[in-house]
Amino acid sequence: MPTALITGASAGLGEEFARQLAARGADLVLVARSAERLDALAVGLRDAHGVSVEVLAADLVTEDGVARVIARVADQEHPIGLLVNNAGFGLPLHFADNDIDDEVQHLRIHVEAPMRLMHAALGSMRGRGGRIINVASVAGFISRSTYSACKQWLIGFSRWANAEYAKDGVSVTAVCPGFTHTTFHERMGLAPGREGIPAIGWLNAPDVVREGLRDAARGKAVSVPSLRYKAVVALTKVLPSSLTARAAQRGRV
Repeated sequence: MPTALITGASAGLGEEFARQLAARGADLVLVARSAERLDALAVGLRDAHGVSVEVLAADLVTEDGVARVIARVADQEHPIGLLVNNAGFGLPLHFADNDIDDEVQHLRIHVEAPMRLMHAALGSMRGRGGRIINVASVAGFISRSTYSACKQWLIGFSRWANAEYAKDGVSVTAVCPGFTHTTFHERMGLAPGREGIPAIGWLNAPDVVREGLRDAARGKAVSVPSLRYKAVVALTKVLPSSLTARAAQRGRV
């Protein structure tokens, strides 16, 4: 297994990627803002699976934080074979009511940081091979405020890059889950059960990551975990955008 670098690794899907990759024998570089949480996760993974785990505390909305992660991705002496762009956070859907500085940080962590890290990874991986996984969302197929717009960019760029760099041995996959049980919504102040989504709409993080890793290994440009959300994406291709936009207003984030 190649060494994997995972952003947003201290919780949620990022933590689950770390657990599943460590179980497969991959050495890891874990990136998040909280060094304390990363350290605790690293100790557990080393003890459980005997893998090497580096901890890199960095805030990807800052220039310094992104620069330090780019330097690690570009390190040819200790190459990264799998980059998982997972870091992110949510904002309320009402763009006009949000603080614009929060929206700018939201754009940086969902678009600018992954773009910069992909650029560094491609520079290192081309010729020797590698994989890039971008954690996007089913929201990227519908209109749902700036979160949706960011994920649309990530999906579109992943599709292009997967085709463009296949000849260099590099695959790029956008993993697009629907609502998933993680701490994402709790960090926005929404207690479990208060998100406005019925039980049938929820996925479990281990299933999302397992299917995403499988599709990435197959070289797929877009991975939509679960049959129910595959059906949702299929419907977005035939239904009027005005209808899907109204449907997307369900739920508070």
